[in-house]
Amino acid sequence: MSKKRMLAIIVLSATLAATGARADVTHTSLDATNRSVAAQGDADEAVIRRLLEQFRTIKIPLSQAVAIAEHLHDGSKTADVSFEISGPAVYRVRTVGNERLWENVIDANTGRVTEKEVSSSLKELDRENLGKIIALKSVEQELSDAVRIAEQAAAGSALAGGLVKQDDKLNFVVVIASGDRLKEVTLEPTKVARRGSVHH
Repeated sequence: MSKKRMLAIIVLSATLAATGARADVTHTSLDATNRSVAAQGDADEAVIRRLLEQFRTIKIPLSQAVAIAEHLHDGSKTADVSFEISGPAVYRVRTVGNERLWENVIDANTGRVTEKEVSSSLKELDRENLGKIIALKSVEQELSDAVRIAEQAAAGSALAGGLVKQDDKLNFVVVIASGDRLKEVTLEPTKVARRGSVHH
């Protein structure tokens, strides 16, 4: 998942939840398109404000939601997590371990699992998701480490994060709520050393 796509998904999921919108493809003139882009920018700003307002009222931080999800399956690691406001505020957390991927929805105020767990074999994943899971095994840090560092660096609280492969580089991308803005923090994890290699 690209950095822009991750942020867009957060904004889009909040937009769809806030408006119940659906996508229609229409052809319009350039002037109408420019007005539409400006209106969309205003709508995105309003959605981000609403998202941040709701995020400020929750009781469970993202790091705790990650810990709750990882505790459901011993030895699992978080692949990605996002904050959603499509109803009650929740975190959607995907963890991986023992050749399986689990998706759990954690209530952002109670810390309880609110929906039936979705579980799949790694063999069932599409190429992009499988690549991300394999990449997760090749780095020393975990998403929880990246979240902690990003929260300190951006002076805020994380509301989404995951491992992103872009231009053949692996990075953790964490979206931080800081004041009245969303900030994106990119961290390059250390790769797991291969046997026989020497660290300098």
